Amino acid sequence: MDDLSSLLHGFEVALSWHNVGFMIVGVLLGIVVGVLPGLGGPNGVAILLPMTFGMDPTSAIILLSSIYWGALFGGAITSILFNIPGEAWSVATTFDGYPMAQQGRAGEALTAAFTASFIGALSGVVLITFVAPLVAKFALRFGPAEFFAVFLLTFCSFIGMGRENRTKIVISLAIGFLLAGVGMDTISGDLRMTFGSMELMRGFDFLVVVIGLFGVSEILLTIEEGLEFKGKKAAIDLKVVLKTWASLPRYWATLVRSSVVGMWMGVTPGGAIAASFMGYGLAKRFSKSGDRFGQGEVEGVLAPETAAHAAGTSALLPMLALGIPGSATAAVLLGGLMIWGLQPGPMLFVEQKEFVWGLIASMYLGNVAGLIIVLATVPLFAAIMRVPFAIVAPIILIVCAIGAYTVGNSTFDIWLMLAFGVVGYVFKKLDYPLAPMVLALVLGDRAEDAFRQALLGSGGSLQVFWANGLVTTLIILSALLLFWGPVGDLIGKMRGGRGKPAMGTAE
Repeated sequence: MDDLSSLLHGFEVALSWHNVGFMIVGVLLGIVVGVLPGLGGPNGVAILLPMTFGMDPTSAIILLSSIYWGALFGGAITSILFNIPGEAWSVATTFDGYPMAQQGRAGEALTAAFTASFIGALSGVVLITFVAPLVAKFALRFGPAEFFAVFLLTFCSFIGMGRENRTKIVISLAIGFLLAGVGMDTISGDLRMTFGSMELMRGFDFLVVVIGLFGVSEILLTIEEGLEFKGKKAAIDLKVVLKTWASLPRYWATLVRSSVVGMWMGVTPGGAIAASFMGYGLAKRFSKSGDRFGQGEVEGVLAPETAAHAAGTSALLPMLALGIPGSATAAVLLGGLMIWGLQPGPMLFVEQKEFVWGLIASMYLGNVAGLIIVLATVPLFAAIMRVPFAIVAPIILIVCAIGAYTVGNSTFDIWLMLAFGVVGYVFKKLDYPLAPMVLALVLGDRAEDAFRQALLGSGGSLQVFWANGLVTTLIILSALLLFWGPVGDLIGKMRGGRGKPAMGTAE
């Protein structure tokens, strides 16, 4: 009850007119940050952080966190309309969101994505509100072995529960792992596969690769197919929004499952990117329409968006309760708190109750404001689909190039972007899945670091991976997910073989 009364007092703080103004401005800035490839929530918050140093800490953190909420919503816009992930965690949204836009269902896809973002973020805020102390203690149990087990679980779920050709999935993953190994080894400091190039010392940046694989490759395919948006006649109005909302109760299991996956990944922290892929993979496996995923299923938009935003929001929990940032944005916000003279950790909830509960209340309000603002501007986004592709394509390429350049302020990244655009084009023509390669590229080096750190800490003994109940459970779950698909396929074939009539018998 004490926490509830503190939350109600927090709403009084957050609902002051100037804090509401900061909230709206922050959400609008965040949407722009999320739409621009290569900028991202952490960079947007970091760029605007110096502007808040003279502000009241509560108003400053409300402004910065609202930028984060806006970026969470905005990342889905270009993913759905142009197949260009505005944020790293929006990659999985492109798999079904973009086909929906091509089919003239851009409004439905955007409404589903924004609503799923709201549900996922809201679940994360509820987690922060009610179970912060318990979850914070759980997060402290994660060492290198546990982190590796989480990454292994993500990889195994993609192989075992994917419905594509598993050989192609493994090949795609292997290429991603190979790309993740390029650059400086963070454990030993050695250079790997740089071939004497100074530019390759920092490896392949995820955003540069993704912009090429998804954005540039899609432009190449569209040029080949006739220079036009297939979803050119997309329409959006209040009726579309209400119709989409009316269909959501059918997907309650997917929304709940993705929220749980996201909250777990955010607190551990596995990260919003891994959460979005895992949420999508689990939805694809357990959905009755899993075979149609990748062709424009609304469930394929709901699952990754819910999981990613639950993870992104939950990542703030260990930052507030322990002073341990669960994401890049949380790390930037942590720096801001320290600059304002606040020390994150258990004592923050005691010494700065008004600040903490004002921030938590602003999370609820910021998500509501974000949902209203993005839904109000959906017609503007859907109208872009009516612009001739011959006009939009050069603009998209320029935006992609700017996004790639801003990642490392290097023209080499623009050439890399174009090269990966060709790779993406070839993958799509040969029907190889891009998602496993992207997943391995993002998490491959982190998984390798966690694996080697665990072995270094155990003196080279593999027993560290079943040294306690937590890591053992994660490893067993990984094995189960890895073999779930192949065993299920084998059982299905055996049942199908028994059900076939014998030759020569009447049907």
